[in-house]
Amino acid sequence: MADKLLSKDELHKIFHPVTEFRLRDILQIITGSSLIAIPVGFTEEAWALAGTLPILNTIGFFILSLVFISLFSYYHYHGHLTEKKWPEFFKRIFATYIFSFIIVALLLFLIQKAPWQTDFIVALKMVILVTFPASLGGALVDTLK
Repeated sequence: MADKLLSKDELHKIFHPVTEFRLRDILQIITGSSLIAIPVGFTEEAWALAGTLPILNTIGFFILSLVFISLFSYYHYHGHLTEKKWPEFFKRIFATYIFSFIIVALLLFLIQKAPWQTDFIVALKMVILVTFPASLGGALVDTLK
């Protein structure tokens, strides 16, 4: 029976991604988001799509982003969560999305493609659309140790 118990190091490896959210994790999310946001966000197709896509579809992309990040993170390294760890899991999911969103918004602002002052809704839709793949890239890179 004693050989089936997990050691302290094994437990740390299991619960580390949920219980600790460090600067390194934030930088990994930013890097992964940037790697995907640059090629997607710098395309004219993404800019045009943001202008024509209905707001309801854009909300769908927002929800789909959160679902995909959650599923990926859960099945990759959070599948063993106890009830006490769920708040940390959700904090990590939302942090991944928020940091990805900020990076995309900043990149689109810097290349002057997010018309925040003239058409806030189109700029917001554009950021949400590009954040969809960028947040998945952020979640993926966040799993690296």
